[in-house]
Amino acid sequence: MSQEMLALLLEALGETLYMVAVSAGIATVLGVPLGVILVSTSRGHILQNLWLNRILGYIANATRSTPFIILMVAIIPLTRVLAGTSIGTNAAIVPLSIAAIPFVGRVVESALREVDYGLIEAAQAMGASPMQIIRRVLLPEAMPSIVLGLTLAVISLIGYSAMAGAIGGGGLGDLAIRFGYQRFRVDVMISTVVILIALVQLVQSAGDLLSRRLNKK
Repeated sequence: MSQEMLALLLEALGETLYMVAVSAGIATVLGVPLGVILVSTSRGHILQNLWLNRILGYIANATRSTPFIILMVAIIPLTRVLAGTSIGTNAAIVPLSIAAIPFVGRVVESALREVDYGLIEAAQAMGASPMQIIRRVLLPEAMPSIVLGLTLAVISLIGYSAMAGAIGGGGLGDLAIRFGYQRFRVDVMISTVVILIALVQLVQSAGDLLSRRLNKK
């Protein structure tokens, strides 16, 4: 492989890491509160609000059920408004984030539901407010599961970022299509696949390690 192609691979890797890191950050900042709201507003929970719970649930389900490639095309006008363009790495962050937010929300919701409700009742008996219960009981107890869920979300984003290359999103997916597929460069195709596999393995190992360290049981 030539030095020019190696430079292109490194540039594409940097673009992929940038897209995944920014979209994962946005998804975490917005998805974790979404998951908390979905749990706390459910029937019989500390902030029961069934209408809000159902509306947010429907929105999350609708977004998650839309194939990513269709979502990317469908929100092109929104992408242009937010990113100023519909192609490139900055533009790809918009659909990546929108796809990941409900995913993270549902993952966090599932993790929080695993927390023993007896702990919540004990905190209520001691006079803890709903926000104190969320901050000091729900989130700390569910943190190992949340970390594993966020790890899965990041891995999904790596795959989505590769798909974003199909419509000019940049990164390893774009390089694989333009050089590996369209120019019949098998070496480029294999290199991008190997890099993506290595990224997934690295993220999964880091997530597993962090989850084990946070697990108090």
